[in-house]
Amino acid sequence: MITVDVCMETVFSDVPFLDRPARIAAAGFKVVELWFPELHLPDGDWRRLRKACDAAGLRINNIVLNSPDGGIGGSLTDAADREKYLKRLESSLKCCAELGTKMMITCTGNARPGFTRQAQVRNMIETLKAAGDAAGKAGVTLVVEPLNSLVDHQGYFLDDPLEAAAIVRAVGHPNIGLLFDVYHMQIMRGNVIENIRACRDVIRHFHSAGVPGRHELDRGELDYPRIVEAIAETGYDGCFGLEYFPAEESAASLARMRRLLVDR
Repeated sequence: MITVDVCMETVFSDVPFLDRPARIAAAGFKVVELWFPELHLPDGDWRRLRKACDAAGLRINNIVLNSPDGGIGGSLTDAADREKYLKRLESSLKCCAELGTKMMITCTGNARPGFTRQAQVRNMIETLKAAGDAAGKAGVTLVVEPLNSLVDHQGYFLDDPLEAAAIVRAVGHPNIGLLFDVYHMQIMRGNVIENIRACRDVIRHFHSAGVPGRHELDRGELDYPRIVEAIAETGYDGCFGLEYFPAEESAASLARMRRLLVDR
């Protein structure tokens, strides 16, 4: 059964971060995810976040390893960043252990001028193989996320779901998978359901938001209830993340998203 989770950064932006778990739980959700814990807990005391989530009855599904442009944690596309990336991975795995999460999102970084696409893909594969070994020892899965390079992340290297799936298959590691972000991939390629089916063997997580605008899922051109049905038809039973920025008050917005996707 698919579980709908909520990204903590994008909702209740007017509420202190450690107060958000209780608000999300009150909206009827049991799982959350977040980007970079250190942005909210600069003292590195991840136990405070774990305690807040435990008190609300929430499980933390995943955090993010590196930033889209590679400024945080390095880039997969650049072999010169490999040591930086793997060092960041080591510290992030410790964070996962304290938070009780078994998944991390990894971005690719931006395309590198002066390097062929083939060379950058090769760099990605080699680094991900090493990262998969380290993540595997910790019982964590890394999911590679293609993003849109037209609206939100100009210059981002990996913006096609089929290429991303091919790279994950080439890595061939059980602890490396694909994050299919419906919002980003609708902008880049469309034909969402067929592309999900084509990538189903490597997908380990989903993100979602309304297109255009990145607001509520029912504010846009996509039929999200049918998309979730199609995902379930593939046999996927993991998390489907709400990573949208509410255009209305967060509690009311999340309640409506729950009715849209869960209470049907």
